Amino acid sequence: MLIAFNKPFGVLCQFTDRSQPPRPTLAGFGLPPQVYAAGRLDHDSEGLLLLTDDGGLAHRLTDPRHKQSKTYWVQVEGEPSEQQLRALREGVELNDGRTRPAQAMRIDTPALWPRDPPVRFRKTVPDAWLELSIGEGRNRQVRRMTAAVGLPTLRLVRVAIGEHRVDGLAPGEWRVV
Repeated sequence: MLIAFNKPFGVLCQFTDRSQPPRPTLAGFGLPPQVYAAGRLDHDSEGLLLLTDDGGLAHRLTDPRHKQSKTYWVQVEGEPSEQQLRALREGVELNDGRTRPAQAMRIDTPALWPRDPPVRFRKTVPDAWLELSIGEGRNRQVRRMTAAVGLPTLRLVRVAIGEHRVDGLAPGEWRVV
């Protein structure tokens, strides 16, 4: 079984949380028993999370050798220059090594659900949206990449993993694919 889930902002990609007070987890969304996340999204990221009860499928979805690209819409602080976009496309040097080249382009503000809490708006600081596709999945990679080129991430929404898309799912909704 493979499930596409639109993970809301602030939800952990696990079914339990031992911290006090407990934070929201996947357990609160009526998902079928015996499924687990194939990959992760940070609690402060939103969008597509795939869940499965098949270990082999989970491996194929998450192992970089299987080339499942992950596509994100990223709201960044600042106006991206062609030089900054080129740096993302060529790969960025991070503290754990150089990233693989990404597909990166500026996009118009996408039609998304409102985020709760909303991203803080500042009149004096411009922001922009990028579409970024990567073929690896290091810890907080997209946020670190945009920061490395001088464009801090304000909002991060994963919209696709391979051919699977979050289209049609509101935050907290899921479907079997």
